[in-house]
Amino acid sequence: MTNVISSNLGYPRIGEKREWKRALEGYWNKQLSEKELIEKTDAIRLANLKKQKEIGIDLIPVGDFTLYDHVLDTSAMFGVVPDRFNYDGGKVNLETYFAIARGTENAVASELTKWFNTNYHYIVPELENVTPTLTENLPLKFYKEAKDKLGIDGKPVILGPITYLKLSKGYEEKDFSNVLQRFIPLYVQLLKELEEAGASWVQIDEPIFGTNLPKEVIQEAKQVYEQFHDAAPNLKLILQTYFEHIIHYEEIIEFPVQAIGLDFVHGDSLELIKQYGFPEDKALAAGVINGRNVWKADLEAKIDQLETIYQAVKNKQLIIQPSSSLLHVPVTKESEVQLDSDVKDGLSFANEKLDEIVTLTKGLQSGKQSISNALKVNKQELEQFNRSTHRNNEIVRKEVEALGISDAQRSLPFAKRIQKQHELLQLPLLPTTTIGSLPQTQEVRKTRTKWRQGTITDAEYEQFIKDNIEKWIHIQEEIGLDVLVHGEFERTDMVEYFGEKLNGFGVTEFGWVQSYGSRCVKPPLIFGDVSFDTAMTVKESVFAQSLTDKPVKGMLTGPVTILNWSFVHDDVPRETVQNQIALALRKEIEALEANGIKIVQVDEPALREGLPLDEKKQKAYLDAAVYAFRLATASVQDQTQIHTHMCYSEFQKIYDAIDGLDADVISIETSRSHGEIISTFEENTYEKEIGLGVYDIHSPRVPDKNEIKQNISRALKTIPTEQFWINPDCGLKTRSEAETVGALKAMIHAAEEIRKDQLAYQK
Repeated sequence: MTNVISSNLGYPRIGEKREWKRALEGYWNKQLSEKELIEKTDAIRLANLKKQKEIGIDLIPVGDFTLYDHVLDTSAMFGVVPDRFNYDGGKVNLETYFAIARGTENAVASELTKWFNTNYHYIVPELENVTPTLTENLPLKFYKEAKDKLGIDGKPVILGPITYLKLSKGYEEKDFSNVLQRFIPLYVQLLKELEEAGASWVQIDEPIFGTNLPKEVIQEAKQVYEQFHDAAPNLKLILQTYFEHIIHYEEIIEFPVQAIGLDFVHGDSLELIKQYGFPEDKALAAGVINGRNVWKADLEAKIDQLETIYQAVKNKQLIIQPSSSLLHVPVTKESEVQLDSDVKDGLSFANEKLDEIVTLTKGLQSGKQSISNALKVNKQELEQFNRSTHRNNEIVRKEVEALGISDAQRSLPFAKRIQKQHELLQLPLLPTTTIGSLPQTQEVRKTRTKWRQGTITDAEYEQFIKDNIEKWIHIQEEIGLDVLVHGEFERTDMVEYFGEKLNGFGVTEFGWVQSYGSRCVKPPLIFGDVSFDTAMTVKESVFAQSLTDKPVKGMLTGPVTILNWSFVHDDVPRETVQNQIALALRKEIEALEANGIKIVQVDEPALREGLPLDEKKQKAYLDAAVYAFRLATASVQDQTQIHTHMCYSEFQKIYDAIDGLDADVISIETSRSHGEIISTFEENTYEKEIGLGVYDIHSPRVPDKNEIKQNISRALKTIPTEQFWINPDCGLKTRSEAETVGALKAMIHAAEEIRKDQLAYQK
C-alpha cells in the first residue's frame, strides 16, 4: 500500500531519568542560572527529536516540549497573563512564566486542573482584562530549530483555538464568539509564518471535539478552520482529536483540513467511519497504538484493524500514530532491569510504542510478510505474558462475582452515625487537619534509597520512619491541629506504595510520567487479579496514635484513584479490577479499625478525572465509582469516621456522585479556583461534613492569616459552620518543613479567630 506514513503526536518531556525535572528544580532552587536551564532543556528536547528520527517516525512533532505546561505555553505565546503578575506586554519572560504556574509572595498562582480525563494537570488560562497578541511564534521557533540543527522537517503542534478557549476562564459563555474572534488573527498569523518557513504538516490539537459541544460552537469552529485554510492554503493541517471519538463526527469531518486525527483506542471511531464514511479529500490519521497505557500491542490485531480502516479511506492516505501524545507514558522500558522478564516483555513505553508504529507502517506499506518476524516475536511475548504467574486468582474473582448492593451500605444513615462520631471524637467547632502527607525531605528520600539499595538495614529504616513520625506528631500538636496524620514518610507515592503491597501489581524503577510542572509520578502496573496480602498501613498509623491523645487518621488511597493512576491491563473489565481493589482496601480499613484507628481517610483525587468525555457514558462510570468506594468503606462501625479527598475538578458535574460516596467528611482542593467551587454547594444542599482547601500547597508561597480567613469566611457563607472543616488544599509532601509549618500556623491562627467569632455569634 502506498501513501502510508508514520507519525507521533507528542513525546515525553521529562527525560529517561527525569533530567528535565532536575533542571527545573535546580533553577527554582537557584542552583542553575537561566542560561544553564535553557542549555539543559534544549539538550533534552533535541535528544527527544533525534530519538524519534532514529526510530524511523516520518512526522515528528515539534513544539510539544515545554518548561512547565503546553497550555501555559499557549497563554504566554498570546500574552494571556493575569493582571496580578504586572505583565506589561512583549515576550513573557521566565520569571513571569513560572510565577503564573507557581505563584509569588504577592500573587497566587493560576488555577491548576486536570487535562480532560488524565492525571496530567494544565494551568488554566485567565482571559479577564486580557488583550491577546502574538508575543512569540513558538511553533515556528521549534520548527526552525529541528530543521537547522537536526535536519528534521518537523510537524509543529499547536493547541487549537476551540480547545484553548473552552479550557479558559474569565469570560461569560455567551461571549465565546467575541472572545474567539480576538484570537483568530493570532492563529492566522502563526500559521502564515509557518507556511512561509516551509512547514509541510501542522498538527492542531482539538481534543475538546471529543466532548458534547453545542452545535453552534461546531458551526463557529468550521468557520475558523475555513479562515485558517484561506490564510495558509499550502499548509497541510491535521485536525487532531483524542481521548474519545468525535461527538459531532458528521459535521467535523467536513472541516477544510487535509487530515483528521482520530482515536481508535478510546471511543467508537471505527463504528462512526463504518456508519458515516470518511471524506475523499482527506488523509486519516489513525491513533491505533494506546498513548495512555503501557502494555504491548497485539500487532496482528492492529494490522487487521488498520486494514479495515484503510478500506474506508478513499484517497488511500493513511497516517499511523498513537491515540494521543505519549507524554502520558514513560520514556523506555530498557532501563527496567528489576522487573520480572515476563512482565517486561509485555510492556511498551514511548520508544517501544514508536517502534510498534514503524512496524505497523511497514506492514501496511509492504504487506504482512515484510514484518513476519516482528509479528512472530510479538505473539510469543504476548503469550508468555499471559501465562505469567499471579495473573489469575479465582478466589478473588468469585468474591467479586458474589457482591451485591448490601455489601456497599453503611449500617446507619449519616445523620445518625455522625452523632455517634461526635460523641466519640469530641472535636471543636471548625476542626482542623491536614490532607495526609507531610514534607518528603531530601533526607527522607535519600534514606529510602539507601534502604532499597541495602545500605541500611530494615530495622534502621523502620527506626528512621518512626523518628520522623514522632517528630511531626509533636509539631502538629504544637501547631494546634485537632486531627493529626502520621505523615506517610514510608511512602514513595500514594498509589505506587499500595501497588508494592497488593497482589496483582508490579512496580517499575524508571516508569515516571509528568503529573504537573516538575511533579512526576510512577504509576504501578496492574497485570493480574488484585487481592489483599497483608496489612499495609496499620503499623505506622498505630505507632503515631500511640504518641498522642488526639485522633490520628489512617490514610489510604481509594479504589478509583488506584485504578485511574495505574497502568491497567485491559483483558479484564476495569470495573471488575476496581472492585477487586475495593475489596482489598476493605480488609485494610477493617484492620485499622480493629487496631484503634477512629478516623480513616480514603482519598479519591482521581474520581472526576476518569469521567468519560462523552456524557452518555458518564452515569455508568460514576455509578461504578461510587459502588467501589462504598464497598471499600461500608463495613466499618458507626463510630468510625470515613473521610475522603478530591482534587481540582468541575464538581458540579459529579455532585450527586460526591454525595453518593456516603463519606462522613470530604475535603476538596479549591484554593486556586478562587472560590468558584463554592457555587456548586450554593446550588445544592450538602448535608455531610466538608473541608474546602483554604490555601494552595502547590505554590511555595506561605499565605498569611488574613488571606486564609478570607477563604474560610467565603465558604462559611454557603456551608454551615457545624459542617465545616479547615484544611490545606492537598497533601504537603512537596513542601519544605519551613513552608509547611509557616502555612499551618497561619491556618490555625485563622481558624482560632473565626472559631472565636462563630462561638460568640452563636451565644
